[in-house]
Amino acid sequence: MTKADIVEQIYEKIGFSKKESAELVERVFGLIKETLERGEKIKIAGFGNFVVKDKADRRGRNPQTGDEIIISARKILTFKPSQVLKSSINT
Repeated sequence: MTKADIVEQIYEKIGFSKKESAELVERVFGLIKETLERGEKIKIAGFGNFVVKDKADRRGRNPQTGDEIIISARKILTFKPSQVLKSSINT
């Protein structure tokens, strides 16, 4: 499903115009993005949690040459689905 598909679903099911639907979707995704950029957790009841985690430097290996390299520290985004979502997928 793409962002355009979400806009289309809002347009069909709620009755907003396509322009209003697109603005709504953009605002929601914008809020999610801003919150995650600040390092805050997003918890959506019945869906799951989005969390930004820090990964430390670590040693790795170049698979072509076998040389050891240092993989730099970075932030990663993780998603943990809720039990409600897991059970609805598995039934």
